[in-house]
Amino acid sequence: MTQLKIAIAGANGRMGRMLIEAIEAAPDAVLAGALGVAGSPEIGQDAAAFLGKPAGVPIESDLARGLAGADFLIDFTRPEGTLKHLEYCAAHGIKMIIGTTGFDDAGKAAIAAAAEKTAIVFAPNMSVGVNVTLKLLELAAKSLSEGYDIEIIEAHHRHKVDAPSGTALKMGEVVAEALGRDLKECAIYGREGVTGARDPSTIGFATIRGGDIIGDHTVLFAGTGERIEISHKSSSRAGYAQGSLRAARFLADKATGLFDMPDVLALGAKA
Repeated sequence: MTQLKIAIAGANGRMGRMLIEAIEAAPDAVLAGALGVAGSPEIGQDAAAFLGKPAGVPIESDLARGLAGADFLIDFTRPEGTLKHLEYCAAHGIKMIIGTTGFDDAGKAAIAAAAEKTAIVFAPNMSVGVNVTLKLLELAAKSLSEGYDIEIIEAHHRHKVDAPSGTALKMGEVVAEALGRDLKECAIYGREGVTGARDPSTIGFATIRGGDIIGDHTVLFAGTGERIEISHKSSSRAGYAQGSLRAARFLADKATGLFDMPDVLALGAKA
């Protein structure tokens, strides 16, 4: 069996450790590299030491050393770090699975440009369940296009630095596109004071940050006399890790190109 040689960015973080644990448990994958921020106390330590079963892979801050043996890099860090990794991976033919959120338009354009040199799966959420939920939202939005107000509520842990979450924004984009709207024009990200009656063409967002919430997302379709709620709730980061491994397997025979999780999961054309 040919093994997937995978490196992890942010190897000493919560998501990084979950990814390392998933790789160590997968029969078709091997941990081939680990990246951390320069100056972190974990630099030089074995990336899998927390499992009590060292992998022989030290956490490196130098990209050349950290990625020397890797064919793939899974990155759930921050935009500025991911873009540095992206430049190196594109130049060296290392495929990327990017779960980082918070990119601006320039960052997204850089990812698209890099995909002309290497293969990339870029998705705001790698969870299989979340991506099936996105498909359900597309179907629901088309059927509930009139007479229903749409609100997106998301909750995450106190350490999350961007809001709304990338997943919530993706949900909004899917719903807006299904309704023939532009999310940039119809999104409402906050309400305070005397706001007036709700504009039925808008899509509202509400953000909660607190505790250790992994990630909860609900899209509410509120009509007259009824409400439809489509929700996804994460109790562990394991789903994101398993989805990332599926993305790596999908990229195994791809040389270049930009893909998303519906491509990975073969969810098919838009409904």
